[in-house]
Amino acid sequence: MLYRFAHKSGVYAVEVVDDTADQILVKVVQVIKHPKQGDLHSPNEVEGVFFHERKALSLYEKRYTTKSKLKPFEGDVQEYTVSLQQALTKLERDLQETDSAYSRAALQCLNNLKVDYTRQYKVDFK
Repeated sequence: MLYRFAHKSGVYAVEVVDDTADQILVKVVQVIKHPKQGDLHSPNEVEGVFFHERKALSLYEKRYTTKSKLKPFEGDVQEYTVSLQQALTKLERDLQETDSAYSRAALQCLNNLKVDYTRQYKVDFK
């Protein structure tokens, strides 16, 4: 069974690997929403902050969480790289709707991440 798991500013489809009394170990199988770029404590700011480049959790990457953070996954199951490409494209489109310093910096981060993802998954991310 798959669950929806929000981690930092990204959202993923995960499956449970190990369920102990207070912690659940999950592994990532699909990206639903790519993490936001930039400083999460100063959203949409570029000046005077450290602008973070945030990668999505990798395929089969594991994280501990609690039951309360897992929601039922509703949607089509997709191959990880297909879901990552879709999440990237959606975030890019959202950023392209506004012409701001933040959008330009975030789009540059996403372009850098696409190069990394292409190397990591041997798939051309456009």
